[in-house]
Amino acid sequence: MTTQQLPRRLVFRTPATAVLGALLLVVTATPFAFAAPWLFLVYLVPFGAIALVLRLRTVADADGLVARTAFGRHELRWSDIRALRVSERSWVRAVLDDGKEQPLPTVRARHLPALALISGGRLDDPSEAPPPAEPVETADPVELDAKVEHAVDQD
Repeated sequence: MTTQQLPRRLVFRTPATAVLGALLLVVTATPFAFAAPWLFLVYLVPFGAIALVLRLRTVADADGLVARTAFGRHELRWSDIRALRVSERSWVRAVLDDGKEQPLPTVRARHLPALALISGGRLDDPSEAPPPAEPVETADPVELDAKVEHAVDQD
């Protein structure tokens, strides 16, 4: 029997090939940038995009999550996370015990099973089928009819 090995950490980030799109924007902006004074500032847009591609990420390990945003870093322990909320566009936010929500950069709804696995059971895996419910006792229809008739007779 083989045992499944769990990774020590998972890193969710934008693929580095996205930098190529920003570099293409640099090339196409060059004629515009030299058309008039101060238009060279148009280069700030692609360089900002490159910085975001390289900076934004979420790292998950057995201790918790580390969300690196554009201007900060947020460490979240698994015990501080009450739930994960998925937005309309499939972006994921961590709902903390105090009710605040922390965005998890580059984490999408399709990554939830991996997060449930790395959390060690602290988060539920939404892709798993729920456990079967216990059978509910149903009364015999004839017995129900007798109770209804008895209740009607008393009125």
